Amino acid sequence: MPELPDLEIIKDVLARRLVGERITEVVILRPLVVRVLDPDATPESFLVGRTVAEVSRRGKFLRLTLDDGGWIAVNAMLAGRLRYTIAAQRVRVRDYVRIRFEDGGTLSYHDLKEMGKVYLTRDLDAVPGYSGMGPDALAPDLTVEGFLQRLHPFRGEIKGVLTRGEAVAGIGNAYADEILFEAGIYPFRKRSSLSRDEQVRLYHAMRNVLTRAIDVLRERVGERIEVEVRDFLAVHNKAGELCPRCGHPISEIRVANRVTNFCRSCQPGTLIRN
Repeated sequence: MPELPDLEIIKDVLARRLVGERITEVVILRPLVVRVLDPDATPESFLVGRTVAEVSRRGKFLRLTLDDGGWIAVNAMLAGRLRYTIAAQRVRVRDYVRIRFEDGGTLSYHDLKEMGKVYLTRDLDAVPGYSGMGPDALAPDLTVEGFLQRLHPFRGEIKGVLTRGEAVAGIGNAYADEILFEAGIYPFRKRSSLSRDEQVRLYHAMRNVLTRAIDVLRERVGERIEVEVRDFLAVHNKAGELCPRCGHPISEIRVANRVTNFCRSCQPGTLIRN
């Protein structure tokens, strides 16, 4: 799942490549993921002839602003990826949509799980899941106190609170594991059981982990926005390997088809289900 650090790199690359470029063709290879929220438009009428004015990100949404006020909003969900090439692309299995630009560049959306969506809209609040997002996890104006206030209404397991996007936006399964490890907090503890000091620690861990990841990805990914680099993470997908902090083997728990990795020594706790 592309999360905030991945999407930040994708945003930067596409901003360099696409801003000012005119769309000359859109090819819908598999219509399942494309959602046109303008009732009077088709993908072709919405996109062809338009120029990309801006590329931005909010939470796990990548946004392309068009020169007529329209938006392309991509929510890649579990397995969606974007691919950009400076020339025409060969179609791959599970490519869903391909957009060509006047300079010859091509942007395509690929999704092995068929879960993501590409929305074409003039109103971002009409996009499912968009208006309910909390502030971006790296928003400059998200202070410690603001973060604590955002967490306060939620009483469930802290990993679930971080990944839902309603408290803060942009964190998925992988980086939730990393943030909780950095903060030394057991992933299945109830948010309501965390002390103020622990929640403050969580805030700083969130900012530090995501910022460091962006720096690593900017160097490792380069222009290859279709790749996912996660091998530098401390605990996520590292079950059985030694904790980089204490040397204890990294644990793995699967709950509702979601893998959680953590260190039982650095993040002690007991899984209790009501």
